[in-house]
Amino acid sequence: MISSFTSKLQWLLSTMGMARPAPPAGGPMTRDAARQLVKWYLQSQGAGVSEGLNEQGLGGMLNGEGQYAFEHVESPPALKCSALIYRFREPPKPGIIEGFRQQQEEGTDTGGGNVDFEPGSGSLFLTRTYEVVPDGREFTRDLDRLGKASVVWGKDVLDRVAHKVFGT
Repeated sequence: MISSFTSKLQWLLSTMGMARPAPPAGGPMTRDAARQLVKWYLQSQGAGVSEGLNEQGLGGMLNGEGQYAFEHVESPPALKCSALIYRFREPPKPGIIEGFRQQQEEGTDTGGGNVDFEPGSGSLFLTRTYEVVPDGREFTRDLDRLGKASVVWGKDVLDRVAHKVFGT
């Protein structure tokens, strides 16, 4: 609810000329466009002063129960927006990642994202990728949905997958 309120407040303030508006929608997702979009989003969520993405094209935030990661990809130019489901302390047991992918295939709500496992960090995400700069309000709604879904996946879906894979 707070997220919804702050995005509406940001939109209202930007229409009155009192806050920075979202970057224009429709252009290619260059590194600078991604940085500006993430910077705007973070500020609209109350993060204060932020560059959006660092020199490596990475950024992140906590928002309520959701944890987000942002990454600009050079080729093809895109912005990956990921909401954390679970961070494995050791490599996941055989069948776990496949079990999450099966849940997606069976139609479990992903908040518009896709199951994405990053072996380097041991993190499992729901990820949306943007190749074109979206409308700011649409982007905010998308990330809100993605974050809410990741929280459900981190609780309910994780238990369901563990039960299917391990029979516990």
